[in-house]
Amino acid sequence: MLGDMVLGVIGGSGQLGCAIIQGLVAAKAVPASQILISNRSGVRSDLPDAVRLVADLDEMVASCDVILLSIPPANASKLRMKTDGKPVLSVMAGVTLQQLTEIAGHNRVIRAMSSPAAAGRLAYTPYMLGNGAQDDDALAEGLFGSVGKTERLNEEAQLDVFTAITGPVPGFVALFADAMVRFAKDQGVDRDVAVRAVRQLFLAAGHEMGDNGVSPAQQVQEMIDYAGTTAAGLEAMKAAGIEGVVAEGLLAAVEKAQRISKVT
Repeated sequence: MLGDMVLGVIGGSGQLGCAIIQGLVAAKAVPASQILISNRSGVRSDLPDAVRLVADLDEMVASCDVILLSIPPANASKLRMKTDGKPVLSVMAGVTLQQLTEIAGHNRVIRAMSSPAAAGRLAYTPYMLGNGAQDDDALAEGLFGSVGKTERLNEEAQLDVFTAITGPVPGFVALFADAMVRFAKDQGVDRDVAVRAVRQLFLAAGHEMGDNGVSPAQQVQEMIDYAGTTAAGLEAMKAAGIEGVVAEGLLAAVEKAQRISKVT
C-alpha cells in the first residue's frame, strides 16, 4: 500500500521530518523517489538522494497522495492548504485535530507524535484519527509502523502525554544518564570512562526492557527482592522521592505541549 503512494513532507528538512523519511526509506516502505519535500531551508545532505524538493507548496500538495506535516508548531497557525480531501498526517507537538482540520480544509486528518528515533526505526508513534480519517487506520499503521512501534489512541489528550514521554530521544533518559556520569566522576572515575560505561548500560537496559513480557515495575521489584547493592540504591532513590521528581518534570512537559496548542 505505502509503496504505491507519493508522500509529501512539509518540513522534511527538519530533524523529525528527516528522521521519518530516513526510516521509511530504510524500511523500503516508501521509495525515496516517491517522497517530495517542501522546505524553505532546502534539502539536507543526510536525506536520501532521490528525495525531491518542490519549492512551491501548492505544487507539492497537488503532486502527492498523502501529506505529512512536520514543521515547528509555531508555524502551523498560518498554514492553509488545498488538499482536495487527501489524508493529512501531523507529527507537530501540540497541534490539535481541530487545528489540523483548519489547515487541511477537511477532517481527514491524523495527529501523531513520533521521535527522531524514527531514523533507526526505533520510534514509538501513537496517533489519533480525525473524524474523517476513520478508514485510514491502515495508512497510519503502515506509515508509522515502518519507523518503529505505533499505537492507535482513543483520547487526544494522551498525545500531549506521549509528547513528554516518548517524543524526546534521548530526552529525560539522557538526564538520568548524565547524573550517573557525574556521580562516577565525583568518585574519581575518568569522565570518558564513565561516559562509555553509562552508554553501554543504557544500551543493555534498552534491550533488557524490550519485548520480554516483564514490566519495568516487575524488574524493579525483582531487584529489590534480591536485596543486593542495587536494592539499596533503589530504596534510597524511592525514599528521596524520585517518582515525584520524574512526575513533576513530565507534567511540566505535558503542560508545555498544551500551551503550544493554544498558541498556534
